[in-house]
Amino acid sequence: MNIVLWLLQVLLAFLFLFAGVSKFLMPYEEMAAQMPLKLPHWFILFIGACEILGAFGLVLPWLLKIKPGLTPLAAWLLTVIMVGAVVISAIYAPMTAAFPFITGVLLVVVAKGRTSR
Repeated sequence: MNIVLWLLQVLLAFLFLFAGVSKFLMPYEEMAAQMPLKLPHWFILFIGACEILGAFGLVLPWLLKIKPGLTPLAAWLLTVIMVGAVVISAIYAPMTAAFPFITGVLLVVVAKGRTSR
């Protein structure tokens, strides 16, 4: 089970690191054109920063054995972001809600798996 949790943590960390960095690198107008809901630029940057910090939080505390309780906390907080993504996706483009839903479920698996240890 430990190997499965590590694989999930690393894969999810790469996913959120990519998503967070892309929010800082992609021009706002280009992102806004792809989104059904027009969110303010500061909010998108805030979500990007949370995703980047969450990506590091999924791996580093458990890996370095420094405050390992932060790993499940990071997973739970990223789950909150995914709940928001599922709600927005379900309202505006229901077919796209599956990806954030599955990502959220995997985050819950990591959070519960690392909390019980």
